[in-house]
Amino acid sequence: MDASVKRAATRKRPSKTQDNLVYAAVWLACLAPLVWLAWRGFSGDLGANPIETLIRQIGVWGLRLLLVGLAITPAARILKKPRLVRFRRTIGLFAFSYICLHLLTYIGVDLFFDWGQLWKDILKRPFITLGMAGFVLLVPLAVTSTNGWVVRLGRATWQRLHWLLYLIVPLGVAHYYLLVKADHRPPLVYAAILAVLLGWRVWDAWRRRVRS
Repeated sequence: MDASVKRAATRKRPSKTQDNLVYAAVWLACLAPLVWLAWRGFSGDLGANPIETLIRQIGVWGLRLLLVGLAITPAARILKKPRLVRFRRTIGLFAFSYICLHLLTYIGVDLFFDWGQLWKDILKRPFITLGMAGFVLLVPLAVTSTNGWVVRLGRATWQRLHWLLYLIVPLGVAHYYLLVKADHRPPLVYAAILAVLLGWRVWDAWRRRVRS
């Protein structure tokens, strides 16, 4: 047996307690922005238009978590830490939760559940059109995120379905860019991060194809 294989086989796996502690840290990190926003809201620190700030910040954190989810695979391969991939599902579901809360806050707090106005906004305001398109595409990914769905669909079909993420995240970045009226630097930073992550995937796929 190759020496590197022996080392990998004999390497001590993290204990269940260590795994649970890491998962707890990931959960706390994902929940922290929401707690921070709630604290700012209670302390009156959301600016002159607190509703708009709240809606926007919840959505931005959803986008950030989507980007973190996309970054996990390259990070796992570059750092040679394959176990990082196990956090991808948790972070993705937190991203979906933030985006759902972003949408619900917009519909409930800003529009007071005026469904007619929501439909008008979807048709007339491009940034809302793109945001809703991204949300609709994200729903099946969240629904099929369990191991049971992987078995039902088959891993190959499941993976092809989850390639929708490569369309969803650009839609989220475009939604944020069109939403911002003045300072476009933050969405452009996210666009640059997205370009790097997608570029790495193209390069990695090409490298693997050449090697095979």
